[in-house]
Amino acid sequence: MTNIPHTWDLSGKVAVVTGAARGIGHATATLLRRRGARIVAIDRSDAVHALATEDVATLTADVTEEADAVATMALALQRFGRLDILVNNAGRTLNVPLVDTSVADFDAILAVNARGNFLQAREAMKVMADGGAIVSVASISSVVAFKTQAAYAASKGAIAQLTRVIAIEGGERGIRANAVLPGVIETDIMEGVVEGDGRAMLRSFGDQHPIGRIGQPEEIAEVIAFLASPASSFVTGALVAADGGWTAQ
Repeated sequence: MTNIPHTWDLSGKVAVVTGAARGIGHATATLLRRRGARIVAIDRSDAVHALATEDVATLTADVTEEADAVATMALALQRFGRLDILVNNAGRTLNVPLVDTSVADFDAILAVNARGNFLQAREAMKVMADGGAIVSVASISSVVAFKTQAAYAASKGAIAQLTRVIAIEGGERGIRANAVLPGVIETDIMEGVVEGDGRAMLRSFGDQHPIGRIGQPEEIAEVIAFLASPASSFVTGALVAADGGWTAQ
């Protein structure tokens, strides 16, 4: 582990990271491990097992399923004996005008982004014995409206409010809860959502960020790692924008 401030050190901590097979989740699991945490990495894709080591337990799981949330926390206790950090990262997107959004589409997005977040947080809080940190990956769509994002924005807005409730309920137990609001980040999230090259489509939004480009998963992972660490010990209930200045404009 490279030299970092001691308050950023996660040695001895155990973290669950959802949606860990790629993108922000993969970058976060990798960074938290580098900072000293032992990891339970879950994803609905079997590709998550490529992360498996002595200090990284992996599980193919669906965040929308209550039993899978229970199994995730049980794995953390079985392999590492505790749970200190939950990174609620798994998510889906949908870009469809409101009038063309089906009930099935709406429910599917809410199931992953909102219910999945709720289930993982609920089960994590049950087993966090000595305080803890819950960090959720929301979006600038939690606070800013965009066309074609009725379901997605509703789900990310739900995450923002759930984060605040967790902060209030968890405070007396030393459990902090915060949400990161990324701007446009270069990931594979648009695969199957848009025709053509999804990453190129995302990069086309670069000049709409005051910083002049879109973000990288590793940049969001750094914010998550900070919010998961003792360095942010007085930060809870916060929505932290990591958006290249998007919401500032």
